[in-house]
Amino acid sequence: MNGDWLLLGRDGRLSVYLPSDGAALWRAERAPAGPWEAPRRIGGDQELLPGLSIGRGPDGYGHLVAWRPVGTDRSDLVHTTHFRPLLAPLDWQPAGHPNKQGARTGTPAVAVDAQGRAHVFVRNGGGGMSMVAQKEKGGWEPWRDLKGRGVQEEPAAVTGESGRVELYAAVTGGIRHWRQEQPGARPVPGEGVDAAVRPGTLRALATSEESTTVLFTDDDSGELCAWRPGEKPMPLVAAAGPGPVSAVRCVIDGHDCTLVAQRSTSGRVAFAAYPSQQEALGAVWTESGPELPADAVVSLALDADGRLVAATLSPSTGQLRLARRKDEPGLALGPWQAV
Repeated sequence: MNGDWLLLGRDGRLSVYLPSDGAALWRAERAPAGPWEAPRRIGGDQELLPGLSIGRGPDGYGHLVAWRPVGTDRSDLVHTTHFRPLLAPLDWQPAGHPNKQGARTGTPAVAVDAQGRAHVFVRNGGGGMSMVAQKEKGGWEPWRDLKGRGVQEEPAAVTGESGRVELYAAVTGGIRHWRQEQPGARPVPGEGVDAAVRPGTLRALATSEESTTVLFTDDDSGELCAWRPGEKPMPLVAAAGPGPVSAVRCVIDGHDCTLVAQRSTSGRVAFAAYPSQQEALGAVWTESGPELPADAVVSLALDADGRLVAATLSPSTGQLRLARRKDEPGLALGPWQAV
């Protein structure tokens, strides 16, 4: 899964999304902080290919994008919107192909602008980056070639606090950045940076009113690093494990902090927090919870009360576990609960 798969709906309930045997499933709280519904399949019998991407708009709606097969060696992208956790998502609707037609070209990324329009980014057949955006009154604008070369899997799309969409993508030898200069405008290339990015480790989030930050693991040093355009990449701490981190901004003891979580090499979830945009101060991992299967992933969110919620999910077993921050100073979590 590409993006945060634990999302807060506008009615205060949490939802989770997960791929499962050629499909996408979702689960939701029956009431805020209450018991959970059983998993349900999204979009009926539609078969999906690997690479589910998830994004949340400022209106609280969830947007999901995936590839579906449409013939021999041919696929196209499909999109659905989820308005409320206890209401089924809309059916999958076609969003096209970056090269008009062909095979799957890469894992998509999705971000939603201040007007609630999904922006879908994916590597094209030529190794560059392409995008398609929703129109204000329904349907999709034409596909756009954003250029670029040597784009790798799993780009990271993010909406800044300004409501403008940005994109980070690992390319051969570094990271490239695109951003909207005005709401609704076509994202344009910004500066890039040289870096040895471990595949599949990009994660981006808004970290101030003006800035977004991309986190990644340096494949040479094994360190978790942060980069903001206009600055140099900053090492934060040695990566706890091989996969991507989840990240969220939250207030800890009155301070604006960025919290990251990752499945560690021990199999448990490791957490580290630092003052937002002050990576030079470093961070320290603290492990929590039981040992998890090797395919387990982690996601972080804030609930309707602004309380941190951490979730782990194993696609092979379907086991979902949650832990909530205790109502006390520091970052202590309550017990992990299987749901």
